[in-house]
Amino acid sequence: MSNIPKISDSEWQVMKIIWANTPCTANQVVEALSETKWQPKTIKTLINRLVKKSVLSYKVDEQDKKTYHYFPMVMENECIKAESQSFIKRVFNGSLNAMLANFLSESELSSDEIDELKRILDKRKD
Repeated sequence: MSNIPKISDSEWQVMKIIWANTPCTANQVVEALSETKWQPKTIKTLINRLVKKSVLSYKVDEQDKKTYHYFPMVMENECIKAESQSFIKRVFNGSLNAMLANFLSESELSSDEIDELKRILDKRKD
């Protein structure tokens, strides 16, 4: 997991589209991100960065040798785990307890959410 490269916020948006629609073309990613107001060239640059980072790879279309179909080389849950650990180290000096205490004290939780957190903690306790 430590081999997972850093992914920028913009690259995360591209990856979410590709994780949800594997494999997909650059044009499909451009269409899915049309609300961002990014130019197609910007999105294609982000895709190329992800390929260079070995987070994405591609296959060339058999019939239309100009179309590339992109697919992830890293699973979404692996990236989330790596990013979460990086965040905890960077912001909370590696203390999960400090992070949870901060979020819990700053958030309004419903009874259902509190019950779910209790279930998760009880499960970890066993």
